[in-house]
Amino acid sequence: MAFWNRKKKEGPGRVAQIKAAYQVAQRSDPRIGWILAAWFVGVLVPFVLVGILLSHPYYLSFLGVSVAVLVVTFIFGRRAERAAYASIEGQPGAAAAALNTLRKGYTVTPAVAVTRNQDVVHRVVGKCGVVLIGEGAPSRVAHLLAGERKRTQRVVGDAPVNEVVAGNGSGEVPLAKLNAYVMKLPKTLNGSQITELEHRLKALTAVQGTIPLPKGPLPKGARMPKMPR
Repeated sequence: MAFWNRKKKEGPGRVAQIKAAYQVAQRSDPRIGWILAAWFVGVLVPFVLVGILLSHPYYLSFLGVSVAVLVVTFIFGRRAERAAYASIEGQPGAAAAALNTLRKGYTVTPAVAVTRNQDVVHRVVGKCGVVLIGEGAPSRVAHLLAGERKRTQRVVGDAPVNEVVAGNGSGEVPLAKLNAYVMKLPKTLNGSQITELEHRLKALTAVQGTIPLPKGPLPKGARMPKMPR
């Protein structure tokens, strides 16, 4: 009984994660089931035909199934990821939800600055230094980012402070490419420098106070659905 209870507390398993990701993808792309089936058959059939010609139908069919599963998993992961981003794009806090999927080594603090018009600035800390990510109306976000940059630079010293606006406009970074943009920034800090930076920024956040995310369809702390790997 204790083992069963422990397993339940560990959260949803891989099958549940795949099912949730498929449901998200299907809402955005109702044909995804047929598309994945077509990819599976399209990859498998050549292996079967070559196996028949070489008199090794079972061996090559088994190999074909393995390759087809890998291809379908890759295709499904890419389409499910696009669907997940599309399902939250344009909602308040969408950038924070996307940033929460950053790999280990990055600390994300959502909504370090917010306006009444639901313009938001989120903060990421990593080897690249500090990254301030704004989302909202470009003209208002630019002003909000500038103010947050001044406050941040007062406490981070010479550590680099980068700015980016999440969106689909000119000079903005689309939601689906936001994590890649952050991870490609030049890495100039080591572990001890990052720790010191985080301590300083925690003190800054404590002084500013806790700023709630603006009310909207996306709840505070929302996360992107986990994709199968």
